[in-house]
Amino acid sequence: MPSASRAPAVLTHDLRRTYRASRGGGEVSALAGVDVRIERGEIFGLLGPNGAGKTTFIKILTTLLFPTGGEARVVGFDVVRESQEVRRRIGLVSGGESSGYGILTVRECLWMFAQYYGVPSRIAWPRADELIAIVGLEEQAHSRINRLSTGQRQRMNFARAFVSDPEVLFLDEPTLGMDVNAARKLRDYVARWVREREGRTVLLTTHYMAEAEQLCDRVAIIDRGRVLACDSTPALRRQVQGGQHVELEVRGAGPELDLALLSGVQAVWGAPHPERGTRTLKFRLPVGEVLGEVLRGLEAQRVQVDSVSTRETTLEDVFIAIVGRGLEETEAPS
Repeated sequence: MPSASRAPAVLTHDLRRTYRASRGGGEVSALAGVDVRIERGEIFGLLGPNGAGKTTFIKILTTLLFPTGGEARVVGFDVVRESQEVRRRIGLVSGGESSGYGILTVRECLWMFAQYYGVPSRIAWPRADELIAIVGLEEQAHSRINRLSTGQRQRMNFARAFVSDPEVLFLDEPTLGMDVNAARKLRDYVARWVREREGRTVLLTTHYMAEAEQLCDRVAIIDRGRVLACDSTPALRRQVQGGQHVELEVRGAGPELDLALLSGVQAVWGAPHPERGTRTLKFRLPVGEVLGEVLRGLEAQRVQVDSVSTRETTLEDVFIAIVGRGLEETEAPS
């Protein structure tokens, strides 16, 4: 492995983690030999469905969980043998987490976390005020944490991760529970923070494809503990280009709907729309296939199509093509 001074931000080799199954006495593999290299100065995205191994991966890199096998280093330091060196250099934000002491104000909490990292008060207080302004909590700066809403608390947690000016920042679903405007401002700040501070690095996990597409220099797609693809978004798009990307809003489609009969296309379910009683069906229509044949196949199965739209290749299309299902699905389609 390279020395700490020249090492990449994150480097893993054959990283593995298994758990004992709650039933049957067997083992469940959360990570099954992950090799990842993240260079300094990158914003690196990790995408995968629930249970793919994303959070386990971040917990190992942030020294919260031991790996079962393999090796992981952060800025050149081994996460097991040199965990204290790793902790001095990282920050972590997890969506929906509760941190800090409820009796402290927002400003006091940020100062307290700065003290954990040895940041002098003459730097910590102005930095706390700056971060409070960035996340839009000026009116709540002197409010106790236990009086904050869920979204406000998550913005405070986001600010907390920056008080030590970490070398590597781990963002695990950082905008979970935030409104659209707050999430957009925080994404802008992350991009600016990496751009303005040489060598600063971010590893982001998210369920929002647009977030990953906007922020990330490279994206790794992980499923069942294995990295299936890793490249820039344009390069990943080129892997699945060809044909039309189609979204249908349909009604009358029950679980017995045979997707395999739709002209051989690989289709997956998208979001349901309970207020309209419909559901989105997504697929890529290969070159030479006719959309009308798919529509006739659905009609034969008594499925009503309310709307049809076609679009360019997106990161979500890439994800579906590689993984075989959407982010919201936990089981592969039969």
